[in-house]
Amino acid sequence: MRIPKTLTVEESLLAEVERTRGGASTSERVNQLLARALDLERQGELECEAASFYSGAKDRREESSFQKASRRSITRD
Repeated sequence: MRIPKTLTVEESLLAEVERTRGGASTSERVNQLLARALDLERQGELECEAASFYSGAKDRREESSFQKASRRSITRD
């Protein structure tokens, strides 16, 4: 569902959106860029969470076992 919303965008950003939108509308291009930015933000948060988790690991064998199990789980899918 699309909801009309009024936002203020810097002229330089709007010019870049217009330049790179291709055949899509400006709204579609902005939605694509926002979705990509939010995905990147989530990935960054997950990386920080993983770094925090692994920095607290005291038992290297436990960490290694977890990583091996994760790899096996990922390759099954």
